[in-house]
Amino acid sequence: MDGITILLLISGFVLLIGGAEILVRGASQLAVVAGLSPLVVGLTVVAYGTSAPELAVSVQSSYAGQADIAIGNVVGSNIANILLILGSSAAIAPLIVSRQLVRLDAPLMTGLSFLVWLMGWDGKLSRGDGIFLVMGAIAYTVFTLYQGRRESQAQEQSSESNNQRSRRGIDQILLNLGLIIVGIAMLVVGSNYLIKGSVDVAQAFGISELIIGLTIVAAGTSLPEIATSIAAGIRGERDIAVGNAVGSNIFNLLLVLGVCSIVAPDGIALSIPALHFDIPVMIAVAVACLPIFFTGYRIDRWEGILFLAYYVAYTLYLFLNATEHDALEEFSEIMLLFVMPLTLITLVILAIRSFRKT
Repeated sequence: MDGITILLLISGFVLLIGGAEILVRGASQLAVVAGLSPLVVGLTVVAYGTSAPELAVSVQSSYAGQADIAIGNVVGSNIANILLILGSSAAIAPLIVSRQLVRLDAPLMTGLSFLVWLMGWDGKLSRGDGIFLVMGAIAYTVFTLYQGRRESQAQEQSSESNNQRSRRGIDQILLNLGLIIVGIAMLVVGSNYLIKGSVDVAQAFGISELIIGLTIVAAGTSLPEIATSIAAGIRGERDIAVGNAVGSNIFNLLLVLGVCSIVAPDGIALSIPALHFDIPVMIAVAVACLPIFFTGYRIDRWEGILFLAYYVAYTLYLFLNATEHDALEEFSEIMLLFVMPLTLITLVILAIRSFRKT
């Protein structure tokens, strides 16, 4: 691995993070003009903006025929969004989960995870699958924005808010549109650099592209979500913090995988490791959210720490498996025989307690 590869990776990360920040800033201002609630902004504008790196990287990878990076990036990002991002945010300050997330968005995220797995069971996501997923993304976005707009209109009819929005001129709208265009351009360039550097690293160390996509690329493109959710949690914007993570996962499954399946010459091929391990882990993480979200509609600090511990264990397993380390078998036995059963028992107890309270 030479200096050019390192420079490509660093430049790619910087451009991705900077582009996402500019994009979110411009899009958020436009959302304020539209009068949307913080939850809707988190589920759509912020989630879609911070997930733009995943879209850029995965689409570029799919078009170039590097399906493992595209799949690994989406699956790894979804796992990181829950375990790493929500875990970090909740470890800093407990997160309040809205009823809409519990009743609609979190179950939808879980159902979509299963759906993608079933779609890919024949070994690939075809263009027909991609069109279906993209249509689902459009329908979800329109429904969420419609619901959010209707609730906002019902809750705020004050002349002050109406006057505030009416004072916003065309200059500010053009400025925000310019920020969005600049952000997208930075994301496209950054994704090219990151993919090139990642492939070079994979070849230099003999690590598969799937592992690179699941770890380095997924963590790098998830940095905007991490920064946004942690900052939102610290500032008390809990809806944005949780909505960002859940909305990003829905966006990744519907739009990112959908667009990738369409632009790829023959659809996206799914490898056996992705079908038999990584996607099931993504499903398990989504399912684990449900009882935790139901317990008092909040994610406590200890639950956040549990999420973080699982993310560390997952990442460690990937590297042990990629390097065929001697400790892999012992580590796997500990996870299967002790850690996973204890966690399952804990989730069941939480679900029972929540059911009794309702």
